Amino acid sequence: MARALISVSNKQGIQKLAEGLSQLGWEIVSTGGTARALEEAGLTVTRVEEITGFPEMLDGRVKTLHPAIHGGLLARRDLPPHMEALQEHGIVPIDLVAVNLYPFRETIDDPNVLFEDAIEQIDIGGPSMLRSAAKNHSAVLPLVDPADYERILRALREDAVDDALRRELASKVFVHTSAYDAAIAAYLTKPESALPPFVNLTLTRTQTLRYGENPHQAAALYTTGEPEGVGEMWQQHGKELSFNNLIDIDGAMLAVSGWSDRVACAVIKHTTPCGLALGTTAEEAYRRALATDPTSAFGSVVAFNTVVDGKTAEAMADLFVEVVVAPRFRDDAVEVFRRKKNLRVVEMQPVAAGDSAVLDFKRVRGGFLAQQRFSFHHDQSSWKVATKREPTSDEWRDLYFAWTAVASVKSNAILLAKNEAAIGIGAGQMSRVDASFLAVHKARKEGHDPRGSVLASDAFFPFADGVEEAAKAGVTAIAQPGGSKRDEEVIAAADEHNLAMVLTGHRQFRH
Repeated sequence: MARALISVSNKQGIQKLAEGLSQLGWEIVSTGGTARALEEAGLTVTRVEEITGFPEMLDGRVKTLHPAIHGGLLARRDLPPHMEALQEHGIVPIDLVAVNLYPFRETIDDPNVLFEDAIEQIDIGGPSMLRSAAKNHSAVLPLVDPADYERILRALREDAVDDALRRELASKVFVHTSAYDAAIAAYLTKPESALPPFVNLTLTRTQTLRYGENPHQAAALYTTGEPEGVGEMWQQHGKELSFNNLIDIDGAMLAVSGWSDRVACAVIKHTTPCGLALGTTAEEAYRRALATDPTSAFGSVVAFNTVVDGKTAEAMADLFVEVVVAPRFRDDAVEVFRRKKNLRVVEMQPVAAGDSAVLDFKRVRGGFLAQQRFSFHHDQSSWKVATKREPTSDEWRDLYFAWTAVASVKSNAILLAKNEAAIGIGAGQMSRVDASFLAVHKARKEGHDPRGSVLASDAFFPFADGVEEAAKAGVTAIAQPGGSKRDEEVIAAADEHNLAMVLTGHRQFRH
């Protein structure tokens, strides 16, 4: 008789698996709560203590760590000395292990969890059995994912368990246990440093993409399981998301995340805004964001930080958009968007407020760069008026907007704003004066008058020429971090043109 050992924390589908194995003539061995659940379902179960000859001990810390269990898992069926050893010691081989682990990650998601309670959720016997079964997968089927239960039963019924399936299951075990250990290591090292001495990243392929940035590059989406991340987005409508769509969606949601109490809309091209504005409604914010640069908005990703209704969707009907993304869409909006079969409609939450304990990564050849997660700089207590003239109340309002908006623009970044809407954006330039020139050029090209606008720069002006360029266009106030060795020259240039200049003391590069 084949023997299966079943011991699970997540009991999803376990009764059906055990029933199916019993119908195939398998003996079911189980532990603790799993055994009780299966017995209550009317199944015959051999308790693990009947196999080991020892009761579960130390509040369940010790129950399966025994030669009668691991001998049955690790013995090679093709080696006579192994099988003779089993027979000598009265050990029966185990042919299938269905185990998932104590809910450590779910436990530590509770910010109020006590350290001693978290420690008790570190599984010992479960990973040991899984690793033994996975090492000996040529003889033992290791099951760690409830989604595999039905396919394994089908394969057993059809005598279709082959080497490829066994190796796939073994691989899933080691992915699962490595992720589990990584979560424990991160929890234990988290209080010591924002940048721990080691980082384990476990990535799950959640979607194979048609291609990458270019058609000759294979690509896929891998996710970390971070709450409210790309792995939790929901596509309501439209064709498959592309590699470039996903990058733009991430940039788009960053762009609208700087305002938690205002309605914001961003129009994104190549990960950076070509339009960005606030409004009293989603429709108004969209119309104002589109007005920044309607030419560049063709083929864009449009993002909102609020619920999108049918009226807003109707306002977007005449623009070719690749993706529209928002926290939620009303049914009437989805109905309108469905008229365009290729438009992708995606629900995703805005970027949460910066958590210094969360690391963001950038890939470099042979490694990763890690940094604390970006957070918008909303604290104006450090702002300092550096010029003779202070901003007017209208200028202060637009400076606050522009400073938040420029944070989502690729560096070097300059953004012109008027009435809490961007009117010109200079992004990704090699010099700051060129970024200033481009922002003014884009504003005029789309019919905006830069006179009376304010300017935000994501980093300091290394020379006065960027200020001169803005002054020539009629900009009246500037927000910039300061910190250049030529700050005095830069401030003097602003004074010469009667500009108000605020030093924020905070840089916002986005490389």
